[in-house]
Amino acid sequence: QVQLVESGGGLVQPGESLRLSCAASSRNTFFFNDVAWYRQAPGKERAWVATHSVNRERSYADSVKGRFRIDRDDHGNTAYLDMNNLNTEDTATYYCNLIHLGVWGQGTQVTVSL
Repeated sequence: QVQLVESGGGLVQPGESLRLSCAASSRNTFFFNDVAWYRQAPGKERAWVATHSVNRERSYADSVKGRFRIDRDDHGNTAYLDMNNLNTEDTATYYCNLIHLGVWGQGTQVTVSL
């Protein structure tokens, strides 16, 4: 079964940017599977952030629209979440997910703080 590994999280200040990556263990994974990013803040349920379909259609939660961008590389092996103008409410563990296969990564922590 394909596995996902997220990376790129860290500690940043409000207004800064981060790029998260989601690497798949199998080639061309994101050519054949819709991928989504979710996040889970302390004490809250996991929430959907963005989706990238195999047809390159993108959709975003209202809370991140205009600030975040989801994408994949040309080889279909890595998905990305570019996050701009971060604020403290973006603090969470971020997970990537293969929607129809139900596969999750282990998560990467993003902390936005002064």
